[in-house]
Amino acid sequence: MAFPFIGHALRGGQKSRVVAVEPSACPSLTRGKYAYDYGDTAHMTPLTKMHTLGAHFTPPGFHAGGLRYHGMAPLVSHVKELGLFEAVAYTQKECFEAGVLFARAEGIVPAPEANHAVKGAIEEALRCKREGKQDVILFNLCGHGHFDMAAYTAYFAGQLSDHEYSEEELAMALSGLPSI
Repeated sequence: MAFPFIGHALRGGQKSRVVAVEPSACPSLTRGKYAYDYGDTAHMTPLTKMHTLGAHFTPPGFHAGGLRYHGMAPLVSHVKELGLFEAVAYTQKECFEAGVLFARAEGIVPAPEANHAVKGAIEEALRCKREGKQDVILFNLCGHGHFDMAAYTAYFAGQLSDHEYSEEELAMALSGLPSI
C-alpha cells in the first residue's frame, strides 16, 4: 500500500511519512538483521536478502498468526534498508486494546493481525495531537475479526500474554544464518 507513495516521493513528489507496524513477538524489521536467509525452516527455498530473525526462529503462539514469519518480504526489506520508511513494534495486548477501541468507535471488529495497523494509526493520531498538527493518516485495515472472536474472548479474560525477546535470544536465532 505504501509503495506508490514512496515512489511518488522518489520521483520528486511530496514526501509521505511511512510507518510499518509489526508485532514485538516477531520483530523482523525492528530487531532483525538484513541478510541472506532461507524463506522456510527446512532450508529448501533459495536464499533471499531480507530482514530476518533466522529461519529457525519460532515465535510463541500469539493471535496475530499471519505475522509469525521469521522474515520480511525482500522488497519491503530493501526499501527499509534504504531508509524510506520507519518501523515500530507493538505488543499483542496493546494491539488488542487498540482493536477494541476501534471496534467501539467504528463498529468494525478488526482481525488480530490488523490490530497492529490500528494501533499504529492511533499512535500517529496521538502524535499529531501532541504536536498540534493535522496530518492525513492512511492505514490498511486488512481484515475483520468475525472468525477471531475466541482471541477477543481471551483478551477480555486476561489470558493473552506479551513476549519480547532479549538480545541473547535474538543473537541465538540469528546465529544460524547462512554464511555468504
